[in-house]
Amino acid sequence: MDLNLIRTFMEVATTGSFAAASERLFVTQSAVSLRIQRLEDQLGRPLFIRSKAGAEMTPAGSEFEPFAQLLLRNWEQARQQVAIPQGFTRSITIGAQTALWPRLGFRWIDALREALPDLSIRAELGMPETLTRAMTESVMQIALSYRPSLRPGLRVEKVMDEALILVASWPEPTLDQLPNNYAFVDWSPEFLSFHELHLPHLTNPGLTLDIGVLSALYIINRRCAAYLPARYAMRYVEEGTLHLVPDAPPFAFPIWSVWREDLDDDITAVAKKTLQTVVHQFDDAAFHPSES
Repeated sequence: MDLNLIRTFMEVATTGSFAAASERLFVTQSAVSLRIQRLEDQLGRPLFIRSKAGAEMTPAGSEFEPFAQLLLRNWEQARQQVAIPQGFTRSITIGAQTALWPRLGFRWIDALREALPDLSIRAELGMPETLTRAMTESVMQIALSYRPSLRPGLRVEKVMDEALILVASWPEPTLDQLPNNYAFVDWSPEFLSFHELHLPHLTNPGLTLDIGVLSALYIINRRCAAYLPARYAMRYVEEGTLHLVPDAPPFAFPIWSVWREDLDDDITAVAKKTLQTVVHQFDDAAFHPSES
């Protein structure tokens, strides 16, 4: 069976929309419709009821969903098992958003390699939607994210509290200097609500960045300000490259871990223990610019 058909089915089932599934899969909506039609022809049953409101699973679709998840999981487990390098007995893939790798993810990998020397580790970078899809398809077993999504077979746990802070590229910035020198970073719908409440005069600056912490690279080379994760931004503050904007309210933005429930119990136990250890050490080292 074509696994692309199964992946497409799972995206439509998750999003409830052919259009949303096409965006996540980076294909046209007609391609999604054709794949679902092919799958329905193979199964001999309609899987979705199409309407202007979206796509709702039929009873046959609901019955097929756990089998689709199992097919994807078994394939990924087989693929990863075959790909385990010589000298290792197990493998795991960990994903994280950009800002979470340098000061948290890298240390976690070091701790895992020391605790489980027979474990082959693959690290991947991704946006929240990409991480969720990889987790759902068993391509990834653990993810670190600011914006996790709960799906069947996944468990979400809070790692630590983080905050978004307002920083600018020029010395001694003030709030009244920002209207013409500000970039709105689209962190989440909750951040937008916070922003509209506390900084209404900056809600429509004419420049929106949906590139996460890469926004720092934009504002550093321009007279510009933006909200960035505190622990990520502080390295630039310490260097004198960025500067805190006084009186700007911080936004609570916790870090979450996402775990596949079928991950081996022993790997899960060690991974959680090492993550906790890294987190406990994290605050002591979080505001020092040197990083390996």
